Amino acid sequence: MKVVIVGGVAGGATAAARIRRLDEQAEITVFERSGYISYANCGLPYYIGDVITDPEELTLQTPESFFQRFRINMKIHHEVISIHPDRKTVSVKNLEKGEIFEENYDKLILSPGAKPTQPRLPGIGIDKLFTLRTVEDTFRIKEYINKNHPKSAVLAGGGFIGLELAENLRELGMDVTIVQRPKQLMNPFDPDMASMIHNEMRKHGITLVLGYTVEGFKEKDNGVEVLLKDNLSLQADMVVLAIGVTPDTALAKEAGLELGIKESIVVNDRMETSVPDIYAAGDAVQVKHYVTGNDALISLAGPANKQGRIIADNICGGDSRYLGSQGSSVIKVFDMTAATTGINETNAKKSGLEVDTVILSPMSHAGYYPGGKVMTMKVVFEKETYRLLGAQIIGYEGVDKRIDVLATAIHAGLKATQLKDLDLAYAPPYSSAKDPVNMAGFMIDNIAKGILKQWHLKDMDKISKDKDVVLLDVRTVGEFNRGHVDGFKNIPVDELRERINEVEKEKPVYLICQSGLRSYIASRILEGSGYETYNFSGGFRFYDAVVNDRALIERAYACGMDY
Repeated sequence: MKVVIVGGVAGGATAAARIRRLDEQAEITVFERSGYISYANCGLPYYIGDVITDPEELTLQTPESFFQRFRINMKIHHEVISIHPDRKTVSVKNLEKGEIFEENYDKLILSPGAKPTQPRLPGIGIDKLFTLRTVEDTFRIKEYINKNHPKSAVLAGGGFIGLELAENLRELGMDVTIVQRPKQLMNPFDPDMASMIHNEMRKHGITLVLGYTVEGFKEKDNGVEVLLKDNLSLQADMVVLAIGVTPDTALAKEAGLELGIKESIVVNDRMETSVPDIYAAGDAVQVKHYVTGNDALISLAGPANKQGRIIADNICGGDSRYLGSQGSSVIKVFDMTAATTGINETNAKKSGLEVDTVILSPMSHAGYYPGGKVMTMKVVFEKETYRLLGAQIIGYEGVDKRIDVLATAIHAGLKATQLKDLDLAYAPPYSSAKDPVNMAGFMIDNIAKGILKQWHLKDMDKISKDKDVVLLDVRTVGEFNRGHVDGFKNIPVDELRERINEVEKEKPVYLICQSGLRSYIASRILEGSGYETYNFSGGFRFYDAVVNDRALIERAYACGMDY
């Protein structure tokens, strides 16, 4: 059996190694147009920022080491320029010699990945404008920085690459601005959770220019002018386009393969394309979202590697299936960690799902053990069924652990109420006896049983204007005086029983505290005395962060600059 693989990163390299482990006799050839195989895409920004200092650390394998161990022919600087399914060959161009030849195959695997989205804008080709996809891109950026010592950079786009690169350029001492059309960074997060990412970026000196459309670029004064629609332009010594990626599927389109979202390659759960004996994996393929079942594009390394393995199994006579992508991801944002899995509230509603959420702010480990820090968790679940749909966590230590527990729970089909039953490891340096994941489960179980009724940030405007409700803040007097929501009366929870006559019994009571815990206790006190109560989801700390962030974005948008 002869297998030809297009693309030697992630899915392609994984498929090649797995085929060899399953079939010692297979003839395997990989064509990679760049000069590197099996490299760590996710590590590229950290090389630019000198976190990774040895360029060889970026390449997990070389063509020589791959051949030595697996007897796989890794052909770098070879670009497949066309596919001929009728005669089961590919045309290949040797980029070093310029020669073109045909290679036959029994099975063909496409793993071309995705390319940085480059809109057709004026000035798109100037030499101080960069993209970041390959090792070569990384070396170009690093060489430019080392040679020219730029003082400032504009990054167009606020996704994973944009944030990681912004942090690394800032750590090199550069003034960094992120500009993009959406008014939030990191679309996998809901806007309220993204506000905490915004605050962390600002705290470290990153300028955010959100809600603006880039219209083009001009070379000016040895730098770049970034032209914005209906506003002042931005100036920088260099610009990096990080506005997203597009499936690199020109080959597949020309060969007549069925295409889907953004011309991605349509595959079935065996990773087979519409053409017999051609498989595809990675960022170039359309997948099913594990939670919604909808078609999706999810560009992450984990799914790409799994898909490559599945293809290898099936080529070698097995029957492996890809169950869909869940979108589990984590990112370092300076001192913070932000992680997500499943779908967020925004996308759940767009999918037509009736959802509810809980927002809580537990400690990373036992409060009496030194060094614990607060994390903010948002768990999304379906009303009525309590199906667990997704989660977002932003904090410091322990975030990655909790998101992986929640990702596993979603994959296993657990209901959100069952999170309370998970038997999770506990010791004071690592967790609490009631782990944050358990705490989310307790809250959702209380909702299911009617013990807890919530109100959310989106209800604030309506409730604050309603004369037929009682607004009650149960924090301490000192906390209340340092900041509160207009219209709320302050009765500290520990005084509530003695002062309960100050709360009108004929009206529903809407409660708030710092994190949601004391207001929940207050709601139980009041409910026990015949009151109708609703607890604010997230607490004043969450409210304050979101509202302040929104105000900063709107002021920046109105004034043409960031505050």
